[in-house]
Amino acid sequence: QVNLPLAYALGWDDVQRDPELVTHRGKLLTEAARQLDRAKLARFDERSGQLYQTETGRIASHFYIKVKSMETFNGMLHQHMTLPDVFHMIAHADEFETISPREDEMVELERLKNDRKKACPIPITKSTMGDRVGKVNLLLQVYISRARCEAFSLVADGSYISQNASRICRALFELALKRGWPTLAETLLTLSKAVDLRVWPHQHALRQFQDAGVLTQDVLFKLEDKNASVERLWDMTSGEITSLLRVNHELGKRVLSCLHWLPSLTLGATVQPITRSVLRVSVTLTPEFTWSDKHHGSSQRWLLWVEDPVNEHVYHSETVTLTKKQHAEGSARIAFTVPIFEPIPSQYFLRANSENWLGCETFHELTFAGLMLPDKHPQHTDLLDLTPLPRSALNDEKFESLYANKFTHFNAIQTQAFHTLFHQACNVLLGAPTGSGKTISAELAMLQVFRDTPDRKVVYIAPLKALVRERVSDWRKNLCPTLNKKLVELTGDYTPDLRSLLSADIIVCTPEKWDGISRNWRSRAYVTKVALVVIDEIHLLGADRGPILETIVSRMRYISGRVGQKTRIVGLSTALANAVDLADWLGIDPGINEAGGSTPGNTGRPGLFNFRPSVRPVPLQCHIQGFPGKFYCPRMAAMNKPTFAAIQTHSPTKPSLVFVSSRRQTRLTALDLITQCAADEKPLCFLHMPEDELQMWLDKVKDPSLKHVLQFGIGMHHAGLDASDRDIAEDLFARCKIQVLVCTSTLAWGVNLPAHLVVIKGTEFYDGKQKRYVDFPITDALQMMGRAGRPQFDTSGVCVIMCHEPKKAFYKKFLYEPFPVESSLLDQLPDHFNAEVVAGTIKSKQDAIDWLTWTYFFRRLVKNPSYYDLPSVEHSVINAFLSKVVEGGLKKLQDAQCVSVDDSNDTVTALTLGKVASFYYLKYPTVALFAQSMSVKNSTKELLEILTGAAEYDELPVRHNEDLLNAELANLVVRKGGFQVDTRRLDDPHVKANLLFQAHWLRIQLPSADFVTDAKGALDNAVRVLQAMIDVSSDAGWLGVTLRLMNLQQQLMQGRRVEDPSLATLPGVSLELARLAVASAARNAQSSQTSAKGGNTQIGTLPELVSLCHRDVNAARTALEKVLQVNAGRGLDNALAVASRLPVVDVTVTRAFSDENERKVEVRLTRATAGGERTSGGKGRGFGNKTDRGTGQTDTKHRVTDTGISKSTPPNAVTPFYPKLKQEGWWVVLGDPSTGELLAMRRVSFGTSTLVNLSYEHLDRGDDDDRFQDLTVFLVSDCYIGLDQEVPVGNSGGMGKQSGGGKRSVGPGAVAKHAKREDLFWRRSDDASDSDDDAFFWEHEKKYLS
Repeated sequence: QVNLPLAYALGWDDVQRDPELVTHRGKLLTEAARQLDRAKLARFDERSGQLYQTETGRIASHFYIKVKSMETFNGMLHQHMTLPDVFHMIAHADEFETISPREDEMVELERLKNDRKKACPIPITKSTMGDRVGKVNLLLQVYISRARCEAFSLVADGSYISQNASRICRALFELALKRGWPTLAETLLTLSKAVDLRVWPHQHALRQFQDAGVLTQDVLFKLEDKNASVERLWDMTSGEITSLLRVNHELGKRVLSCLHWLPSLTLGATVQPITRSVLRVSVTLTPEFTWSDKHHGSSQRWLLWVEDPVNEHVYHSETVTLTKKQHAEGSARIAFTVPIFEPIPSQYFLRANSENWLGCETFHELTFAGLMLPDKHPQHTDLLDLTPLPRSALNDEKFESLYANKFTHFNAIQTQAFHTLFHQACNVLLGAPTGSGKTISAELAMLQVFRDTPDRKVVYIAPLKALVRERVSDWRKNLCPTLNKKLVELTGDYTPDLRSLLSADIIVCTPEKWDGISRNWRSRAYVTKVALVVIDEIHLLGADRGPILETIVSRMRYISGRVGQKTRIVGLSTALANAVDLADWLGIDPGINEAGGSTPGNTGRPGLFNFRPSVRPVPLQCHIQGFPGKFYCPRMAAMNKPTFAAIQTHSPTKPSLVFVSSRRQTRLTALDLITQCAADEKPLCFLHMPEDELQMWLDKVKDPSLKHVLQFGIGMHHAGLDASDRDIAEDLFARCKIQVLVCTSTLAWGVNLPAHLVVIKGTEFYDGKQKRYVDFPITDALQMMGRAGRPQFDTSGVCVIMCHEPKKAFYKKFLYEPFPVESSLLDQLPDHFNAEVVAGTIKSKQDAIDWLTWTYFFRRLVKNPSYYDLPSVEHSVINAFLSKVVEGGLKKLQDAQCVSVDDSNDTVTALTLGKVASFYYLKYPTVALFAQSMSVKNSTKELLEILTGAAEYDELPVRHNEDLLNAELANLVVRKGGFQVDTRRLDDPHVKANLLFQAHWLRIQLPSADFVTDAKGALDNAVRVLQAMIDVSSDAGWLGVTLRLMNLQQQLMQGRRVEDPSLATLPGVSLELARLAVASAARNAQSSQTSAKGGNTQIGTLPELVSLCHRDVNAARTALEKVLQVNAGRGLDNALAVASRLPVVDVTVTRAFSDENERKVEVRLTRATAGGERTSGGKGRGFGNKTDRGTGQTDTKHRVTDTGISKSTPPNAVTPFYPKLKQEGWWVVLGDPSTGELLAMRRVSFGTSTLVNLSYEHLDRGDDDDRFQDLTVFLVSDCYIGLDQEVPVGNSGGMGKQSGGGKRSVGPGAVAKHAKREDLFWRRSDDASDSDDDAFFWEHEKKYLS
């Protein structure tokens, strides 16, 4: 334009005045923006010059529709258009402006127009063939009808029209659906499919197979001529179809096959009212067709929407993808929310339309007859205008010093609740937004306990381990040293011993751990000494772990009533809609305060404080942006630029948190933010430290992606990072050295890192169990929002929520008003029934009903009956409903062989498997799997499949496309000598667990950091599942299976197979070196001269090296040098240090006194002197060490009194490949190798020595001295490979005598002498015999000892 201004309507004077044409370019842009605004493709703010996208603009861009076309459609589109109107509107599109009628075409056009049957079934009344619109309309219909055009120009025009019509129809469908017009949307979707398939809706649905060559035109004409609709043909056989159409049998079979290939769904739906204006709809989609890869590909897409037939409006729509695997599984489930209005309409319609197939639509009627909406929620607690209380109100110097460096006065919420928390003993529910200081409020209740009842305990329960770690870290630094209190952490990562629990003043734990402990409260006195239970985030009652919280509170209230000592319960939550129901359940009754009047601002309940969501120390601005993309990954990518814009707009210099749904998204988002900074020509705008300081931190970072993004002032935080990397990112962000931290949602719960701005980039995550993206719980979103606003620095906080467009209305509603909490107890009721039956709380069906009345579920059942499918709130209906619930729960337990129900008197008795499930905190389907799959002939492969098939691995994440990584890992496992897995189920969490375990003991490098994290969690669950399997197997008397299960645990602990040379468990000793050592030792075993020279000692097994280490360390070093083929180095020192720490245990077996019906064997275990001195101060922890049971021993099959004393504390085990600290433990097994029968077993942990009594029933009443000679005592380590021993009982003294028995310690001689026999017995699986009948065990009702 500068060189030729006249060609662009510019004068030379304009160029001289403005050489860069800035003004002219501005005018061009402004005019273009105004045009977009008129066409509703964008919103243009002329004052600020900002352009904002609209849904119409997104649709036009996605389908490549011209601006003039969109202006035309906006003017012509209305809700009640007919099909002729739609064709007429499409013909007006500007894409067809080049189409013009010609004189020589008129005759043929009129002929085609008049051919209503074969060419133009839709009448054209609003235009003629002489104009463009009429011609486009006609040629589009001719294309769909597959009619033939003679003129070449018509063929060319028709081809051009067909290429554009499909995307125009899809764009119009999207417009109609977004405007909520169901009838028009269905019409446009049908037309879109008709254009794609070239089949009219009124034609037979099987015409969709004509292009595939399956059905001939003759067959299709006969189908239409006979009026053989799909519904009519559906129930016919191939022979009946053959007779109807008068075709050969082969064509009849083809027609039947095509019928079954037509995609069809059966819809099932349940409606649950959340509030009086919101319904949750849970939909089950069941495919009713036969999958064909040729016709269906890998997936089929369905459009699902809910419409109001009276008001003609769509309230919700989404796309559902049904994969081939989901088709094979039988059904898919989704859930969403829709609004409801009063007066309640009679019904909504739920429609499912195939996106690609004509005639494949179905609908389901959502009837609201009998729907009862929940009660209106009471008002919130008013925040009173009180003078903030100073720290001195605590009236204790130590208490005041806790907060000396934090604040001088309590905030408004803490001030209002201060008297109730600190001076009263009533239960309290404190509901307030995140960041309101609820933790300090809980500390006030703790200080009241320390002041008034210092000899009693405080239990703090947090639903996430991250929250537990945060509290433990904070209180150990400040509260415990200041008040001289002892704190213990009780989570899956840390399990303290009994003495620590008894001496602790504060127990911080997860719900699962306290549930497991409090189940046996009668035998654990420290449970009854609890004065205060603080439950953080109690609003998570409705989440997956909610039933456990529900059970804990109900049990603690029950215990308090039984022991006569009040246990105070303080619940902390966000603002709640139904706080009164929660207060009723917690025992916060309406009452008066000590002054004689009702508590101000507290609705008459002294312990209930439920403040509004808007009550925050730092006010919060919330912006919600909707993104309409159908697919997750492109939608996340579309959010990156708005995320950068939000940071620049709301927090250009202050810290910002960006929450994403996955670890991969943290990396992608951080990299895209760097790109945006570079495009803005400010690449280092988020970095606030000098280069030398930055380099110092970068040198400490291990993760390469984190190291890269930190250079630009952006951090990453997720569970896949090393702990040190996470600490560095947290520290730099907390000190404002970096301005942006991209993190997963766990940071919102576990680490208190507030920021001025919080961006929630996407509200969905991939659920591996459902194989689809699902929404975050609303509680997670509220928690993330709560991180916005720093009380010390900000006067306001900002939160930007970016979500899928259909979810925008939902978040608008529930982010500004409290969310009601419903119970999810019914989903896990059988497990909790089982625990209470084992504990003795439930002894009959009536007890089970009474127990339910203590729960939060019962409170909400009568307040929101339709949510729980209760038809009425009449007493008789409620009683019948509860009876049905109890019957269903007990029936599941009965089928799993966990309980026995006597129908004559309705009594309930716990069986062995039920006690195993309760003691090891297993789900009832897991022990049901044991009952179904475990047998005396189980091989190691089968036992591994049973272990990984446990219900505890149902939630192991299988992320998007991880099935491909699992396939690679499965191939690698097989090449390394592992077991083959089912390659058809590579996206199954149980198969993934199997691969993780095999990769663990085959020492295979996992493909990603996510797999490493998953493996840690899988190993954590494996120990208790394995120990339960060992108990079940030993109780059944299966010696071989029990020993193989013990080997499995050893493999998990050491990360090696038991078949591998035992020396390979040492650090630095590879499999190759260990095998060479075994071969060398075998060659030298015949030379007595070589073995006599200490300097030439040749070792081939771990027991030989351990024994040598205890006799002569220098000789052991020399021998180890030969194994490692080095003379010195860190590897040699590490291997020698580990070998020196391994135990040497002497085993002495004595036949003890026995009566007529019982035989006894005493086993004395003595650790070598060096080992005893070394381990006397050990402080081990391990899940399996149930030391709070008094003896530190587990007895299965027989109750035996331990007459010996275990001296000193068991040492820590050397398990570098196990992710948790563990104590050494041993199984002592008495068995008969000749019959494969296990007679008795105990599990022990000891320091210096211990005495173990093993007894077994004498069933035949005869002389069994001959059999006694065949018995063997097996000493099996629960963590080491190669240190096991077996000692024959036959060498011991006579019955009742205390003479010295058979004795064999770990050493070269013992191992060499019995290695072959051990190998033969321990490895066999299929030829083992068992004298016990399987049915005897499963019907056996002996009391399971726990």
